[in-house]
Amino acid sequence: MIRMTTAASIAALCLAAGAAHAQTARPWMNTKLSPDERAALLEKEMTLDERIGLVHGPMSMPIFGIKKPDGAIGSAGYIPGIPRLGVPALEESDASLGVTNPLGVRPGDGATALASGLSLAATFNTKLAYEGGAVVGREARAKGFNVQLAGGVNLARDPRNGRNFEYLGEDPWLAGNLVAAQINGIQAQGIVSTIKHFSLNGQETSRHFANSVIDEAAHRESDLLAFQIAIEKSQPGSVMCAYNLVNGDYSCGNPHLLNDVLKGDWGYKGWVMSDWGAVHATDYIVKGLDQQSGEQLDAKIWFGEPLKAAVEKGEIPAARLSDATRRILRSMFAAGLFDKPVTPGGAIDYDANAEISRAASAEGIVLLKNREGLLPLARSAKTIAVIGGHADVGVLSGGGSSQVVPPGGAKRVVPLGGEGMMGAFRSQYFNGSSPLAAIRKAAPDAKVTFDDGRYVASAVAAAKAADVVVVMGNQWMGEGEDAFDLSLPNGQDELIAAVVAANPNAIVVLQTGGPVSMPWLNEAGAVVEAWYGGAKGGEAIADVLFGAVNPSGRLPVTFPASLSQYPREALPGRGVPEKTRFDVNYTEGADVGYRRFAATGDKPLFPFGYGLSYTSFAYSNLKVEGGQSVTVSFDVANTGKVEGKDAPQVYLTGAAGKPLQRLIGFDKVSLKPGETRRVTLTADPRLLASFDAKGRRWVVTGGDYQVAVGASASDLALKGGAKVKARTLKP
Repeated sequence: MIRMTTAASIAALCLAAGAAHAQTARPWMNTKLSPDERAALLEKEMTLDERIGLVHGPMSMPIFGIKKPDGAIGSAGYIPGIPRLGVPALEESDASLGVTNPLGVRPGDGATALASGLSLAATFNTKLAYEGGAVVGREARAKGFNVQLAGGVNLARDPRNGRNFEYLGEDPWLAGNLVAAQINGIQAQGIVSTIKHFSLNGQETSRHFANSVIDEAAHRESDLLAFQIAIEKSQPGSVMCAYNLVNGDYSCGNPHLLNDVLKGDWGYKGWVMSDWGAVHATDYIVKGLDQQSGEQLDAKIWFGEPLKAAVEKGEIPAARLSDATRRILRSMFAAGLFDKPVTPGGAIDYDANAEISRAASAEGIVLLKNREGLLPLARSAKTIAVIGGHADVGVLSGGGSSQVVPPGGAKRVVPLGGEGMMGAFRSQYFNGSSPLAAIRKAAPDAKVTFDDGRYVASAVAAAKAADVVVVMGNQWMGEGEDAFDLSLPNGQDELIAAVVAANPNAIVVLQTGGPVSMPWLNEAGAVVEAWYGGAKGGEAIADVLFGAVNPSGRLPVTFPASLSQYPREALPGRGVPEKTRFDVNYTEGADVGYRRFAATGDKPLFPFGYGLSYTSFAYSNLKVEGGQSVTVSFDVANTGKVEGKDAPQVYLTGAAGKPLQRLIGFDKVSLKPGETRRVTLTADPRLLASFDAKGRRWVVTGGDYQVAVGASASDLALKGGAKVKARTLKP
């Protein structure tokens, strides 16, 4: 016993001595030091070539003759490590909606698909955002990735934007809080997450040549505020700048955005990486960019030999290169990439992760119409016709770099073709979570038929022969292009109109990347917005249709009555000669979405925050307290007969005599029939303020502030107010 104890003690001493030696040899491995201190120690030991090697890297997918770099797992990007100093390589994958496998660079490697960003935003539930992020982080770690290109938070300024489905709606408070929760979920797994695309990547049409023009104050109060809130609450390791220009300078070479705002006013300590193919000059490093990504898509490897030569000649300060290097290393230390290295081969519980995706998908489904309680469907329905939308094989997903392929591969891929870089990504993927199969499982005693919807007459015949009809409406959206209009493509509006005319018990289930027009709305029995449902989207649809889940989704974007209600009815850049710069004038300023509708008085098709339930809720006992901000308390009661979740919303409706509308708080509460819960929310004072661009500060004007509590931006049940003190806040 004595010998064993002595041997164990000797072994422990040896280990301790080894660790001490390692810390002496590599002092940056001392975990008692801060990430900033560790990064500074490590950066001092690096050669010029090693610093240069850390600030640029290639794509890692097979496109345009590009081969996977040596040592790379294969995905979006790769930054080689520095073995001499123990610096791990950066293995990067796109991850807006799950860990991607672009163009099958890793044969047979699937991942859990989360529901679309708009679906997540529709939950109004930060807990679900965190859980989804944790799924991405866990799967990334098991696959060997240590950087996730996630955190899309661009506001939906135009309903035609092809990437709206990746993002989190039109409101900065909603989007900022949800994306922060998602990033926190990813980074809690010891993985670096980005936030993107900084800033004003508001359309995909000619995105490399679009100049987003906006007043500084309006920018701060809208898109930048969404980024600021998210960065403060999650501290993402990296910020990805965008393709477009902002007020005349490319986002990735925009000193005001990157140096003055992000690193200056906000004190951001992480690194700025470019989007793939968004760098146009070596001096971008002086303008705030720290790393060139996807370098093969640029005209030159600007941050390679040209940067090295510029530093050696003194044209670019060596201190700026050192700062960029330290920022990258700091985020790597903060995420734990040195202390708990990411290695491939971990186990993944895809079934459990799919159920997390399913729960979020179901909670994001928005019930838009429900005539005479048609939903939930009675399980006693004898005949149900399911029509269109490839419902026999799976649910739709959005296209582009966010495309997730499920384990085992997609059940159906419908190529759309096309030219240019994104042509290879222009395919509709259906993942195997079949709404048809899920409906059959939910109604085992019913006769459930399927018609693919190719022929209107056939679909009408199927509808007439059934007690109930579920007709699908699909709008595929993808990176690199915008919707031409808000119709459902391929004649689906005509198909749906014929079906709902043939059977009054017709339920329209929409799988869309954003708002769509609904010329058949008045005749439809019920309308359900299911977005892109992810790994178990078909089951989530059936859960809502049959009442296993009481719908609680709320619209994170306004559904307009027509495009004429937007300031840019004609999409900027459409018809402009190729490779020609053009302006996108954001004349609405900070009045994005519902804020603009409040200012103009226009009536939308469906307002921001709208969504029906199978129960009912009531608000009462409002209390509003002022002072440094506004604190709003109220009761939420379930006045119906079934359990359900509500998403009460608090809006600022007047600020010191100025009428306006801003979401300043929201919550998600689950209530049993007859149950009441008290909700208390305190507004971030920046939501009460205006931005003083000349003074570079937030200004809260003293006076009376009015607030309202309601179920949507257009349904405000309680109104009150309080006095707020004048104050200023740092930018």
